[in-house]
Amino acid sequence: MTNAMDSARRRTRALGLTALGMAVAVLGACGTPIPKPGPDESPSAYSGLEVKEDRIEYAVGKVTDIVEEELDSSGIPGAAVAVVHGGEVVLAEGFGVRDTRTGAPVDARTVFPMASISKSVSATVVAAESARGEVDWSTPVRDHLPWFALSDPRVSPIVTVGDLFAHRSGLPEHAGDDLEDLGYDRPAILHGLRHLPVTPFRASYAYTNFGLTAGAEAVAVAAGTPWDELARERVFDPLDMRDTSFSHDELLARDNRVVGHVRTPDTATGESDESGESTGGWVPTEPGRDPDAQAPAGGLSSSVTDMARWMEMVLDDGKATDGSQVVPTGALREALTPQSVSSPPQAAADRPGSYGYGFNVGTSSSGRVQWSHSGAFALGAGTAMLMVPSLDLGIITLTNAAPIGVAETINSRFADLAQYGDPTLDWGALYGKAFAGLLDPVGDLAGARRPTDPEPPRPLDQLVGSYRNDYFGTIEVRRGDAGSGDGLSLAVGPGPLVWPMEHWDGDTFAVSPESENWTPGSRGSVTFDGDGVTVALLDGNGLGTFARVDEPADPGA
Repeated sequence: MTNAMDSARRRTRALGLTALGMAVAVLGACGTPIPKPGPDESPSAYSGLEVKEDRIEYAVGKVTDIVEEELDSSGIPGAAVAVVHGGEVVLAEGFGVRDTRTGAPVDARTVFPMASISKSVSATVVAAESARGEVDWSTPVRDHLPWFALSDPRVSPIVTVGDLFAHRSGLPEHAGDDLEDLGYDRPAILHGLRHLPVTPFRASYAYTNFGLTAGAEAVAVAAGTPWDELARERVFDPLDMRDTSFSHDELLARDNRVVGHVRTPDTATGESDESGESTGGWVPTEPGRDPDAQAPAGGLSSSVTDMARWMEMVLDDGKATDGSQVVPTGALREALTPQSVSSPPQAAADRPGSYGYGFNVGTSSSGRVQWSHSGAFALGAGTAMLMVPSLDLGIITLTNAAPIGVAETINSRFADLAQYGDPTLDWGALYGKAFAGLLDPVGDLAGARRPTDPEPPRPLDQLVGSYRNDYFGTIEVRRGDAGSGDGLSLAVGPGPLVWPMEHWDGDTFAVSPESENWTPGSRGSVTFDGDGVTVALLDGNGLGTFARVDEPADPGA
């Protein structure tokens, strides 16, 4: 993970991506009587701002207008939204198109990649499985994955499922995502986590996909059932979630599914559909993002119809609409309560943001607890979920475009109307700022110009060969491959992926891969030094240097 991408993610988190509704909002009840808590209302849940049913009904009635406004202003091709309240689905609707090439409409059963909302659903799978007594949040991962290790040998035996779901294991942010980008599978990535540097255990927060996936894998092994089947048995089937899966192949096999879209560099010159309406510069990506390696953390796909059933269950302490207990109340409550401080206050008056087990847990400006999560794929998915338990209210918004904050904006505008009757902040501007830079090119040479009078490299044949480190394994510098002509290319990962190398200056070359984490325009240096080579795009955790493992060519041979 590059420093540039880390910086963008930190800016995004600080401005509210990972804790919806945590941004300061203006309390719209000045001058009105402060309501008293009801006889059955906990003082800890009490809010000084009364919300009556007609206000929530008004907010629900405005959802269609909100979505259409946001899609129109952003050009995003399609979205789906569901709202639940009082134990009922009060709205489930599709907007726009699934694919700009076909114009097929989105409806309430259209299936979207959920990205990181997967984490919240996975938490309910773990909570449901805990009812069997084999595993719970306090179970050490090594009880069921004896090979699992972190770089601190003191932590490896005691890190629990809950530690990994709360992102407090000490693993660095987005640990293992770089291995996934190179094509490694789940077992290889989880084994690779042992080589990463760690921060203090249970005293630091860093958001990871593969840490959480390791916790889920331990639960699946304890159950003796693969994760996708376990989720179906414990949660999807009991809730009649027929559109939902943790399998990418199942997503691709569905007829009523979206295609991800990414923005062209100049969105003002967007294409037009058959009616002549601009698509806003959004173009389809196929085959798109395959998140199977991190399925528990990011591989869920579902419709808003199914996710509405899931939100109803969460809001009703784990019960299905027929009254059956799908998820034990105690285990669910643990997931929905703060376990880590995810967004420390920037000033003494700020509300902190917290993370439970797979859920963001925050407090709105009306003093109400909120549960939320966002999801994002650079290759074409932006999703957001928000629940306010004291109002028995939830909303989920799914879009089929790279994340620019539209899903979060829709949810926050709705939450404002439901609580205050009026908007409090310009959420579009706020989230636009939060997401700015998230999709920017990364790498130490991104946007840089090649020197006009570069020093020549050493003879290229001396650079050709195999190089290795423990985390990424073996890479190869090749001659005359993947469009490099007579030049060099870099082969990385198990596939391998082959990146043409552009000479930059001296023994430094440049590579420009494109993937989920290396957006178009990304470019990083590949620098040879003696018998080693450092690949900047792989050096986010200081593990981008490789030692030669074969003999260089003899220049005199």
